[in-house]
Amino acid sequence: MTHIVIIGGGIGGIPMAFEMRNLLKSGEQITVVSNSSRFQFVPSNPWVAVDWRTRENICLELPPIMREQRIGFNASGATRVHADKNQVELGDGTTLDYDYLVIATGPKLAFDEVEGLGPEAYTHSVCHVDHAVAAKEAYLDFVRNPGPIVIGAAAGASCFGPALEMALIIESDLRKRKIRDKVPMTYVTPEPYVGHLGLGGVGDTKGMVESIMRERHIKWICNARIDRCEPGKIFATEHDAKGEPVKNHELEHRWSMILPAFRGVDAVAGIEGLCNPRDFIIVDQHQRNPRYQNIFSVGVCIAIPPVEVTPIPTGCPKTGFMIESMVTAAAHNIRAVIDGQQPEHEGTWSAACLADFGDRGAAFVAVPQIPPRNINWSSEGRWVHYAKIAFEKYFLRKIRKGIGEPGYEKQMLRLAGLSRLKL
Repeated sequence: MTHIVIIGGGIGGIPMAFEMRNLLKSGEQITVVSNSSRFQFVPSNPWVAVDWRTRENICLELPPIMREQRIGFNASGATRVHADKNQVELGDGTTLDYDYLVIATGPKLAFDEVEGLGPEAYTHSVCHVDHAVAAKEAYLDFVRNPGPIVIGAAAGASCFGPALEMALIIESDLRKRKIRDKVPMTYVTPEPYVGHLGLGGVGDTKGMVESIMRERHIKWICNARIDRCEPGKIFATEHDAKGEPVKNHELEHRWSMILPAFRGVDAVAGIEGLCNPRDFIIVDQHQRNPRYQNIFSVGVCIAIPPVEVTPIPTGCPKTGFMIESMVTAAAHNIRAVIDGQQPEHEGTWSAACLADFGDRGAAFVAVPQIPPRNINWSSEGRWVHYAKIAFEKYFLRKIRKGIGEPGYEKQMLRLAGLSRLKL
């Protein structure tokens, strides 16, 4: 009996299970291992942080969904992959044997790389729904006694969209509460310019984001390395284009959200030939690890080099569209290998994203991610805000119903009115 184990119960792992299930033959089975019994729609976490969503709005219980789809499920998490033995050690003390393994864990959040960073210390996060709920509780206290806000990302961060969204969603919420005039806002980022997004910019995102920041009276500091965080203070060093320090900033705040850099998870850390030095999974164009050829990987946990060298390190984001294209490629390639064929499917490592700004938003498409591009397009407007709301409903319905065919790209572009773009 062929056994496919998928580690990860998020935006990569659950669609991977559904697409793989559609390709199973008699005598084959799938088991999903997650460190939570709940699926969470991570792109909605900034809305949770300002109390526009609740945990219940964006989370789904996975055990009944998996039972209905006839997919094995274990919520104790994976503590160690034994790649040489084709085994996964689980948090409940048991071990799973696999014929094929798909690693879709997402990242480990590297709060420890900056002193005082993270929800266990002095800044908030929206990387997990638990963090977003804690951020919301602090934010609701904040609005009763407002003051300065600092939002941004640490050096080495790769997913800048949520930080930009958080800044502009909060700005919009403060205006609705009629207390915007009481809240100085600063955006601090390792990007060489706002709108870089870890992608070298898309279309004119530099001009677009700078214009939006000016319009909304948000100051920004680029080429910034956050050195340490203390209660109510963030210390950052601004650098020039050569990476030389030019100014030290002591940023006072009453509420802050700083995205961390990412690393690979502990379950795979240090496995030679499987991971790079930051423990991201090494894959080829078919989502397959070159050394352990029965191991595939999709999502934020895979190793992708930065789009370009920047004065302060920035990583390459993995958007939902890119992740779904990885999932589709991996599922079909596993099917091919099981059937004795060579893998041929390749993911579209391109970026397509809807970023909500509270009452408006920005959309961008970069094909491929690394310039020069065949499509290098961005736009902004109120329609993006409504398209993202609609897409949240679509994706949660897809998980709830166990829908396993590709659809992220088409649905996102359809909801955004951009079906004419051929990715």
